[in-house]
Amino acid sequence: MRCHLAFLALLLTGAPTVAADYDIVVYGGTASGVASAVQASRMGKTVVLIEPGKHIGGLTSGGLGWTDSGNKAVIGGFAREFYQQLHKEYSKPEAWIHEQAKDYALYHPKDDAIWAFEPHVAEVVLRAKLEEAKVPVVFSERLDRAKGVKLDGKRIVSITMESGKTFAGQIFIDATYEGDLMAAAGVSYTTGREANKQYGETYNGIAKKWNNHAHRFTAKVDPYVKPGDAKSGVLFGVEAEPMPADGEADKRLQAYCFRMCMTDVAANRVPFEKPADFDEAKYELLFRNFEAGDLRIPMKPDRVPNKKTDTNNNCAFSTDFIGQNYKYPDASYAEREQIIAAHLSYQKGLMWALQNHPRVPEKVRAQMKPWGLAKDEFTDTNHWPHQLYIREARRMVSDYVHTELDCTRKKDTPQSVGMGSYNMDSHNCARYVTADGLVQNEGDVQQSPGGPYRIAYQSIVPKAGECPNLIVPVCMSSTHIAYGSIRMEPVFMILGQNAATAAVIAITDKVDVQKVEYAKLRKQMLADKQVLEFDTPKRSDAIDPKKLAGVVVDDADAERKGFDTVSSANTPFVGVGYRHDGNKDRGKQSAKFVADLPEAGMYEVRIAYTPNANRSTKVPVAVTHTEGTFTKTINQQKAPPIDGLWISLGTFRFEKGKASMVITNEGVDDGYVVIDAVQWLPAK
Repeated sequence: MRCHLAFLALLLTGAPTVAADYDIVVYGGTASGVASAVQASRMGKTVVLIEPGKHIGGLTSGGLGWTDSGNKAVIGGFAREFYQQLHKEYSKPEAWIHEQAKDYALYHPKDDAIWAFEPHVAEVVLRAKLEEAKVPVVFSERLDRAKGVKLDGKRIVSITMESGKTFAGQIFIDATYEGDLMAAAGVSYTTGREANKQYGETYNGIAKKWNNHAHRFTAKVDPYVKPGDAKSGVLFGVEAEPMPADGEADKRLQAYCFRMCMTDVAANRVPFEKPADFDEAKYELLFRNFEAGDLRIPMKPDRVPNKKTDTNNNCAFSTDFIGQNYKYPDASYAEREQIIAAHLSYQKGLMWALQNHPRVPEKVRAQMKPWGLAKDEFTDTNHWPHQLYIREARRMVSDYVHTELDCTRKKDTPQSVGMGSYNMDSHNCARYVTADGLVQNEGDVQQSPGGPYRIAYQSIVPKAGECPNLIVPVCMSSTHIAYGSIRMEPVFMILGQNAATAAVIAITDKVDVQKVEYAKLRKQMLADKQVLEFDTPKRSDAIDPKKLAGVVVDDADAERKGFDTVSSANTPFVGVGYRHDGNKDRGKQSAKFVADLPEAGMYEVRIAYTPNANRSTKVPVAVTHTEGTFTKTINQQKAPPIDGLWISLGTFRFEKGKASMVITNEGVDDGYVVIDAVQWLPAK
């Protein structure tokens, strides 16, 4: 499965002396752009994929190997094909170099897909898809944003790169994370956060009140250069001015980071080195946070195959370079390169400090020491990802703006072109000084939509009267908080494929993209096995507790203190959903499951939960039985071994009558605690 040159060879266009003419021009080689280009070719249209960098896949091949997906049942079409092909790759014995397939928890031979993967394997699969569809790909070509978009009225005629290469087409698709083609074509867009009042939302805008998550300062940390002295100024990264009121609009962006692919396999490990421009002042908050008693490991290394990771931000001070990306969306290329370089320098310095700096507690340094970058990943960029995680940049403003109300199904979203289901997830946007004179993070919001929701076709095309031959599947029309759920790579692939389908219909019917006949679009999307609606109450992954063997107590019947948030975003589950602790109020939330056992005897006790990367790895449970109390901690990031839903705690003796099992969030500091159901099965 190593990347052979012949396998990776793509059709590359030469330097045309006149405009190269295509039916469809896709700008941006993200996974969404790949899906668009492949679909256009499959439907018989000429297409070119233009990528400003040297790699295709964007974040999918750029380190985000742990798929944030929500309900995987709504991932269809090209996106599903991609994850299925990854599974086929990992079904080859030669794919497993640094561990065996049987030892990797998220690979199951009988599954149809795998949702965690190495970056280079993702790029191999995506390139193979392009080869198969005979899509010509142009690398290292950036749009001339100042004068490179030629318009006939509002219609794009051609786009010209900085090199002078020109590409003409009938329909254009902007699949970049930045929305550069969209902006250069004069399409309306916004950046930052809308006020809640603008669209009748709850979780948008300034978000101090939602600061009850793990990604905040839990210890008392002084924000001033000279502790206690406001006149000395604030530390690097802290805003001196007071934050506006909750729910108000601003232009701040959720933070960016690099999703590092790390490993603790010595033979494949590249050590973290101290960067030449290491600036101690940038990490003063990190050091003070440790000294204030917060000894959490400030990152989240989720395992992907071959003992590698997709490493994400975690806790108060981590890989997110908070507050340093506000100018990025509209910045020039040179300014963006400076911003990206600053992020890289910051993250390099962070990793070196966590392993070596004397102000980092020895316990933390010891836990960090085994890690390094994977030697066989990102070999042309010194093993750092080739793609900065642009979580959010420009967002189009169309006639239909997707909002929190669409995500939570409080609106009847029209003309579905795909579904999302992940949490409305915004990372922190700022650091500020609280009224108590302490530093705090602001902007992290994590709210479940409660299940899959539809995404409207009109949210991926410009408003009527604007560009009639442009479709925007990535920087689509959405509010900040709704985009926090939509901005998942599987969703981008879904929207990218369906954008190309709409483009083909627009060309065939000779209509503007805003006037594509939805019935035709829907017919083709269904033929492509896209999921456009999802009937939550009737779905098969909601398991009726009354139909299960033994005695089952659902979360709805547990004796609870807290665990008030109900969700169905991840599946399967028992009953109508499950509950979680909101990632807050540590040690204050508990759920007691009490079973009325019909007779004395030996019973196997099982717990049901849905795994996810945002779960805790150390959920405490306690079973009270005849001989005493059995305690254990559960890793809820790991898939349960029994039917993908249940984990056995063991077999115990119980008297007839009341038996109990308790779950709490005591001592949990690394994610959500989920409660679903507990089952007592008579032992055979």
